[in-house]
Amino acid sequence: MAPKVRITVVGAGIGGLAAALALTRKGHQVRVHEQAPELKEAGVGMHLGPNGSRILQRWGLGERLRASAVRPAAMEVREWSGGTTLVRRPMGEEWLAEFGAPYYTVHRADLHTMLAEALPPGTVRVGHRLERFTDTGEVVRLEFADETTAETDVLIGADGVHSVVRRAVAGPDTAVFSGQSAFRGLIARDQVPGLPGDTLLLWAGPDARLLVYPVRGGRFLTFVAVVPDPHRRLESWSEPGDLDTLDAVFSGWNPDVKSLIAAVRETRRWALYDREPLTRWSHGAVTLLGDAAHPMLPHHGQGVSQAVEDAAVLAHCLDALDGAAPATGATRRRIADALRSYEAVRRPHTTRVQLGSRGGGSQRLRPDEDGKASTGTMSSLVQDVSWIQRHDAEADLPPLPDRPH
Repeated sequence: MAPKVRITVVGAGIGGLAAALALTRKGHQVRVHEQAPELKEAGVGMHLGPNGSRILQRWGLGERLRASAVRPAAMEVREWSGGTTLVRRPMGEEWLAEFGAPYYTVHRADLHTMLAEALPPGTVRVGHRLERFTDTGEVVRLEFADETTAETDVLIGADGVHSVVRRAVAGPDTAVFSGQSAFRGLIARDQVPGLPGDTLLLWAGPDARLLVYPVRGGRFLTFVAVVPDPHRRLESWSEPGDLDTLDAVFSGWNPDVKSLIAAVRETRRWALYDREPLTRWSHGAVTLLGDAAHPMLPHHGQGVSQAVEDAAVLAHCLDALDGAAPATGATRRRIADALRSYEAVRRPHTTRVQLGSRGGGSQRLRPDEDGKASTGTMSSLVQDVSWIQRHDAEADLPPLPDRPH
């Protein structure tokens, strides 16, 4: 298949690699520029909802997901002080039947590796930090920190919450602090033998919440402890966390929680910020994707799945573009039209998810006045995200315009 147009993706995180894979599968010539000196993903576990996994399966990654991710058998809410199970909801096959695709918990690095290895060799260029770009009306010229330059027909900013592309397209903005931070980390399950390796666990206390779920075949557990934070910290998901502070937050909790916290040897503190939804993502031949377009709080577990959906829709909308000819005025108009179509499909949906993440998910669970049992029900947690997980981003896409002859 002859390449269609040159497309450059800035950022080789999961969103950027997903975009590159989706576009490569459509026959485009794709180059990804990553500022880090090597291609790797840090972090711990994450959620991959059915709305994301259904797309990755279509891209041929189903077998890799089954091998390295975990399909939790159930979700449990447990009482924070005594540890008793308040409610248990089966997942696994039941969620597969309900939502039409698996729900996975997966280590971030494992998914990142899957996507990177699915790309043609040489797609990603590391050590390449974008400093500025100029849309000339014919091409987009890129300037990098090492003083090299490049030209492209389409530029996709997948460079995260501090996106250079976002600032150029949408102007400066202000991060919205939630008043909370999340301690995150990874523990070998044999360090906490009392906890299951196939269940998503949630404890909701008076001020803090603790979520624990399996990754890497259940051999490891990811923990996410959401705690109140009076300080506006550095907006980073990798700031080192203080183990004494983490221990103090959970000192009065049940033995299972205390044994897990005691086993933690390293944690990162993620100050939870998001931003107000943008009124536009695209300008000319430039658009945004993933966290650069819609940074959201983690309470719906949808950051990665929404980026995968973005990638699928963007690849569809750009599929109308023709061959490797220079970007004529007509071609430029078609590029701009395609990016507007992509934004028209995705921006209303991600805005709803982004705003819903602020007050949804486990935040609905609070102890009763006696401080013992958690109020709220499992059904409310599931209902918060069921419409998101049921969504098939590729089901109702706009028809492509006829290609000019």
